[in-house]
Amino acid sequence: MADRYLHLTGTAPGRFLSRRLGLPQPAPLRRWTLETPHLDGPLLHLTAGASAVTGVAEALRTSGLPVASRTDRPAAIVLDATGVATAAGLGDVHAALHPVIRSLAPGGRIVVLGTVPSPDHHHQAAAQQALEGFVRSLGKEIGRGSTVQLVRIPGGASAHAARSTLRFLLSPRSAYVSGQVIELASAAPDPVADPAAPLTGRTALVTGAARGIGAAVASVLARDGARVIALDVPGAREELERTADRLGATALPLDITAPDAADRIAAAAPDGLGVLVHNAGITRDRRLANMPADRWASVIEVNLDSVLRTTDELLKAGTITRGGRIVATASIAGIAGNTGQTNYAASKAGIIGLVRSLGPRAAADHGVTVNAVAPGFIETKMTAAVPLFIREAGRRMNSLSQGGLPVDVAEAVAWFAQPDSTAVNGQVLRVCGQSLLGA
Repeated sequence: MADRYLHLTGTAPGRFLSRRLGLPQPAPLRRWTLETPHLDGPLLHLTAGASAVTGVAEALRTSGLPVASRTDRPAAIVLDATGVATAAGLGDVHAALHPVIRSLAPGGRIVVLGTVPSPDHHHQAAAQQALEGFVRSLGKEIGRGSTVQLVRIPGGASAHAARSTLRFLLSPRSAYVSGQVIELASAAPDPVADPAAPLTGRTALVTGAARGIGAAVASVLARDGARVIALDVPGAREELERTADRLGATALPLDITAPDAADRIAAAAPDGLGVLVHNAGITRDRRLANMPADRWASVIEVNLDSVLRTTDELLKAGTITRGGRIVATASIAGIAGNTGQTNYAASKAGIIGLVRSLGPRAAADHGVTVNAVAPGFIETKMTAAVPLFIREAGRRMNSLSQGGLPVDVAEAVAWFAQPDSTAVNGQVLRVCGQSLLGA
């Protein structure tokens, strides 16, 4: 559904009226296309104090943007604050960004590089944790469609591990991601033979792929070179097959809650899976006092239990190959809660627990990373059916003052799926325009 308010505020009368009334002024977001794969303009590289990691300049060059130490109109700013270890050192953060913040181009990107707060050095921990509050606040005030993120690189490690993360965050692919904190491991990235098609040679299975976010995820993974298996319930077979035909993918009509679901997935991917995306999900909304047991159980079964069960079985069988990627779909509801969705929020919070617990062990035991996306208000057929005033509130209650698109979630999934995203593990990325609800 078209966002008429976004269109209105893009006109001169609409801008005037929204300013006079103090209403949100969303800026159109620039997303990735084949013709415009990069931001327009240079990347300004700044440092606060002495860097505590190596290879930052080299990692920045992989973003595709020209890197400069001084420029009048940067498309992006990267501040290396990994060496900030005292409260006084935070003054260097202000000194670096204060003079240039107004010069950032509309739709620009700011990425602050930090490091992991130390459990043994409370001054360093305080200073590095302060960067999180700084980034989240700056994301809420910067405006003009720009975004701000914090990337934590382990102290003493090389920024080489951050290349895929920086490419994503410093590109149009991350248009609806802001105010996020991403903590990297020190794992060396797997090589990428073809940056234009990084998933070439990998098989990706996407559940709930017939429509909406799942179809967008399947499309982006296919664009990036993956052989895609699109899975959805047999009742959606016709729509699933249309999606699969459009992408040159394989349709797999299957109820993910079936006892033999993992076996049938393994049979559909005899050479193994390089990417497994758990996207299938349902809602059965009611307040808890009015919610019968079957509505509770069905949501937990589809959204959480089937994910746990099939993941365990596919890992144990070796169907997910070494170097593989598991990406699950959580939700902002699992972080902030939502009236009438105790079942749904519980299931999506459970996904977050799965990712944080399984990620380190899956990497150690199987060479597989586990991450999740947590979408906010995404423009789909489901949100189009929401009553007008509730829909408008959902659209505006984030720092970008608009709803996201299914492709925004898909681009985040594709970043997690990259071979050189090995250092990105156990992370939950909110794709919500920095929702004003939740953490």
